Amino acid sequence: MPNWLGATARQRREAIEGYLFTGPVLLGLVFFALFPVVASLYTSLNRWDLIQPMEFVGLKNYVDLFDDDTYKLTVRNTLYFSAGIIPLGIVGALCLALLVDRQRRGVNLFRTLYFMPVVTSVVAVGLVWAWLLDTDFGLVNTLLGQVGIAGPKWLTSVEWAMPSVILITAWHGVGYNMVIFLAGLQGIPDHLYEAAQIDGANAWQRFASVTFPLLTPTTFFIAVMSVISSFQAFGLIYIVTMGGPANATNVLVFYLWQNAFTFQGKMGYASAMAWVLGLAILALTLAQMALAKRWVFYE
Repeated sequence: MPNWLGATARQRREAIEGYLFTGPVLLGLVFFALFPVVASLYTSLNRWDLIQPMEFVGLKNYVDLFDDDTYKLTVRNTLYFSAGIIPLGIVGALCLALLVDRQRRGVNLFRTLYFMPVVTSVVAVGLVWAWLLDTDFGLVNTLLGQVGIAGPKWLTSVEWAMPSVILITAWHGVGYNMVIFLAGLQGIPDHLYEAAQIDGANAWQRFASVTFPLLTPTTFFIAVMSVISSFQAFGLIYIVTMGGPANATNVLVFYLWQNAFTFQGKMGYASAMAWVLGLAILALTLAQMALAKRWVFYE
C-alpha cells in the first residue's frame, strides 16, 4: 500500500493501474474461491434441501458420518481405488516416458498417441469403454470368446467393476504423468550418463544411480497430484458404472454428489463430507511433504 500523502502523481497513477489490473483477479478469487469455501462450511452446519430454509444443526452432519455404513463403504472403495490407480499411473507413466525419451524415428507420433486420451472428453472415454467392456456385445469379450475364453462381467460384477474402473482411469490419465516425467528426463544432463557408462555401469545401474535419483522431485510432484486426483474421482465412475454394482465403485465424491443432488437434497450432509474429504487430502499432502525429505533429492 503506497503512502498516498507522500506519493508523487506518477506513483499514484502506477498504484491505481496496478489495482485495476489485479482487481478482476482478486474479485474472481473472492467470489469463485473464497466465498464458496466459506459458504460450504456454513452449509455443513445446517440441514438444507435447497428448497426449504436452512435449519442449523451444529456438528450433527459430521457426527452422522460415523454412523453411515454407505459412507464407510465409500471410504474403503476410495482407498482401494487410490491404491490401484496411483502405482499404475506413476510406474506406467515412467515406463512410457523412458520409451519416448530419446529421439528416434516416429517418436513424436507415439508421444502424441500416448497423450491423446488425456485431452479426450471424459464422457467419450467412458462411453467407449462401457461399450468395449460390455458383457454380451463388447469387443473385449467378443475377442476373448474367439480364443475360447469366457470374458468376465467387467462392469456389472462386484469383483471386476472396481479393477475395470481403475484400469480405465489409468489409461485415461497416464499420458499426463508421462509428459511430466519426460520433461524431468530431458532435464538430466547427458554427461552424467556418460560418466556412469565410463565407470562400467549397465543400463539398470544407470537408471538406479542417475535417472531415478534425479527424477525424485518429479516423482514427488506426480505422487502428490495423483493422491489428490484419486480421492476426487468422479467423472468416469459416473459415466461407466454410476457407482454400481451394489456400490462396488461408489467412491467419496460420487456419494457426496448423490447426497447433494439425488438423496432429497442433503446439501448440508454433502458439505460436511466435502470438508472431511478436503481435510483428509490436506493431511495426506502434508504427510507426503514430511516424508519427502527422506527420499527426494534436489540437485
